[in-house]
Amino acid sequence: MAMSGPSGGIGGRRGRGNRRAPMAEINVTPLVDVMLVLLIIFMITAPLLASAVPIDLPESRAKPVETEEQEPVQLSVGADDAIYIGEEVVPEAELPARLDAIARENEGEDRPRQIMLRADKGLDYGRVMRIMGELNRAGLTRIALVTTGANEAPANEATVTDGSETGQ
Repeated sequence: MAMSGPSGGIGGRRGRGNRRAPMAEINVTPLVDVMLVLLIIFMITAPLLASAVPIDLPESRAKPVETEEQEPVQLSVGADDAIYIGEEVVPEAELPARLDAIARENEGEDRPRQIMLRADKGLDYGRVMRIMGELNRAGLTRIALVTTGANEAPANEATVTDGSETGQ
């Protein structure tokens, strides 16, 4: 085995002919790795940021319900008795008309639209039941109650539990 000395190689050639040519390709592997990590982070955190209405949800040990491909309507009742459809505040006097409009949107379909009911755990039981009665009167009978998991899930992770499917 011959070792190369200060002359630059076995043949003794000196000069520029022995240097490597600059690499003209971009290594995209680190870029792909970083993008995949960011994609996973956003996929995990996006569902947690879905609701902007701050509600102190009760805890439940019920198993989560599978959601369907159609986006459910988020109906929230805060500790201050404010009612929200999505992130929009709805006065209680306008609630029946708004629920009727939601029911009319899906009149031609075989199943009524799913409602995700989020109610603060400090609310009176009768208050939540009156809102569920309005939902039932409007024909929106697929109601899922949103809670937090008791021991399995972190306190800020919401779990959707099957509330009721009255009338079916």
